[in-house]
Amino acid sequence: MLKLSNNVELAAWEIELSAIRSQGAGGQNVNKVASAIHLRFDIQRSTLPPFYKERLLALQDSRISKDGVIVIKAQSFRTQEQNREDALVRLKALILSAIKVEKARRATKPTRSSQRKRLDSKNKRAQTKAMRGAVKF
Repeated sequence: MLKLSNNVELAAWEIELSAIRSQGAGGQNVNKVASAIHLRFDIQRSTLPPFYKERLLALQDSRISKDGVIVIKAQSFRTQEQNREDALVRLKALILSAIKVEKARRATKPTRSSQRKRLDSKNKRAQTKAMRGAVKF
């Protein structure tokens, strides 16, 4: 079970975890032990509230397939348990980032002093560069 908030949680049957072999260099152990975790989570079949589902499906994330399935591969750690925990944490972070509502930005004018500072710095830079030029007699 994965708890997302006080009233939203995912049941164990919604998250499909499978152990696979890790990629990359290893030792004698790498060909025998399946320590990486492949997590699959179907957004459409889940018990998430509709708002969560809409926001997740609208995300432009490479981990979300066209069918609405989140696929996370965790292989940073040497043990299967740590990779399983890492995959679940990453799933939770992805879901929580999708439902976060960004505050709308209000356009504002730059202040007079900030405009003056900008022009002064441009002038100073121009003078510095002009002084580097060839000396004329």
